[in-house]
Amino acid sequence: MKKQKTKDKSASGGILSNKLYLYLTEFFAGMSVMAVELGASRLLAPYFSSSQIVWTIIIGTIMIAMALGNYFGGKSADKNPDPDRLYKRVLFSAVWIAAIPFVGKMVILGVSALLLVTISTNFLIWAAFLACMIVFVYPLFLLGTVTPSLVKYTTDSLDDNGKTVGTLGAFNTVGSIIGTFAPTFITIPSVGTSVTFLIFSGVLLLLGLVYFISNKRCYVRITVCTVLFLVCCVVSTRLGFAFWEKSLTFEGESVYNYLQVSENEEEVALSTNVLFGIQSVYMKEGGLSGLYYDTAMAAPLMCDCEDPTQENILILGMGTGTYAKQCTEFFPGINVEGVEIDEKITDLAHEYFELDEDIRVTTYDGRAFLNSLKGAYNNGKASAMQYDVIMVDAYQDITIPFQMSTTEFFTLVKQSLKPGGVMVVNMNMHSDKEGSINEYLCDTIASVFSDVYTVKVEGTTNRELFASDLTGMPDRLYESAKRTDDTELQWVMNDIYERMERYEGGKLILTDDKAPVELLGMQVIDDLISEELQYYKKKFREEGIKGIME
Repeated sequence: MKKQKTKDKSASGGILSNKLYLYLTEFFAGMSVMAVELGASRLLAPYFSSSQIVWTIIIGTIMIAMALGNYFGGKSADKNPDPDRLYKRVLFSAVWIAAIPFVGKMVILGVSALLLVTISTNFLIWAAFLACMIVFVYPLFLLGTVTPSLVKYTTDSLDDNGKTVGTLGAFNTVGSIIGTFAPTFITIPSVGTSVTFLIFSGVLLLLGLVYFISNKRCYVRITVCTVLFLVCCVVSTRLGFAFWEKSLTFEGESVYNYLQVSENEEEVALSTNVLFGIQSVYMKEGGLSGLYYDTAMAAPLMCDCEDPTQENILILGMGTGTYAKQCTEFFPGINVEGVEIDEKITDLAHEYFELDEDIRVTTYDGRAFLNSLKGAYNNGKASAMQYDVIMVDAYQDITIPFQMSTTEFFTLVKQSLKPGGVMVVNMNMHSDKEGSINEYLCDTIASVFSDVYTVKVEGTTNRELFASDLTGMPDRLYESAKRTDDTELQWVMNDIYERMERYEGGKLILTDDKAPVELLGMQVIDDLISEELQYYKKKFREEGIKGIME
């Protein structure tokens, strides 16, 4: 038996007589695994968000696949050490990965449709997990067989097996490093997620082709795999994330987000998620939007400043500039600047949302921006600005960045406000449940500011929070509203005044050390989805799948 195995191994001959090719196989396999992992996050994000919960599902699923692959690869190499078996698996994984941009989107929708009528809770978690298991486990299981198989082929004796295994590990690690940085900073921003999958699957395909061509066999198999890869190259790049939408003005990706711009006769809207709402709206005829931006416009009228047109406003989470545009329209002369981490969104704001070039937008993280202001204050720089109003409207997909939800963050906001200044926070995940994310946010803010009020935005899931260290915000709003010339704005401000609710802080405090905002946010979203699912479940019971399709 031992002689037969030795014969099989040596019979491969060809390119494997040079160990460098084996090391390169390990290098490119490690690189592809990390590229697929990062691609997986971008494939799922437009549907399920890119929260820590989704990342946990992705990493956990991939670890399962790799563990199974390691075990099977080692067992298979001991039983039959023919390298042909390994490079066949490399070819199959290449074709599967190439198909992911097309098949993966179909699987996500199929899984979502199935869960629509079968579960009542944790919809996003179950949908993301099942989609990952179906789409990513098999190709990564195949790539998981690479390392134990290569150990079998590269180890000549026990005298140098430590060095050989260490070299393989080094090649795998270096490949993984490149596979981590290249998609994030090069391929995904420049050519998108679909082409990223195709690039790295093409590398694996080439790896297998070189092996079989050098050994002059399996021509039918490599021809079929090549044809399938080319077919995937065509179909995978033609299917958008929201492929059922036929009238999108723009669909693309940035380093941080999936981006979708839609337009009708009245408005232009930006969404960073296929399934959950919109992030910014531009009303073509100007005026009030009917959304939470209108409520947030009460903040300039609550400040300890008699003339809102002389105020300085900072917007953390600028988006496409809806709030900035409304403030400059209704308070001419007011100074507005914004901070937006995604430069691509700022570009879209100028291209599709008519954001005024005079409104300064800094491409930066909101908290890091405030830290830079704090550094300027501490260094005694006269140019360091404090603001009358700071609007906090920062969201990562459909969840709040944890670093912009804690006592430490809101303390920074407070330090950046003028005496009598007002912070306004958009909370878009309203829930009346005890211990909801909004209750945590309100308690946290109330532990930093002495005066806190909230206002429910009618017809939406939004609630606006106003905070200041100077009491009397409602009175200042009432008096300032009387001085406004615009009757529509005056009516809206009076309505807000009537509905303002003072908030007394509790004990649910978020800190940098403990801020489970993604889990809290996912619970609210799950509740909202569960409410919507009741309609579709009823439709399914009464009319079957045809009713849902219609």
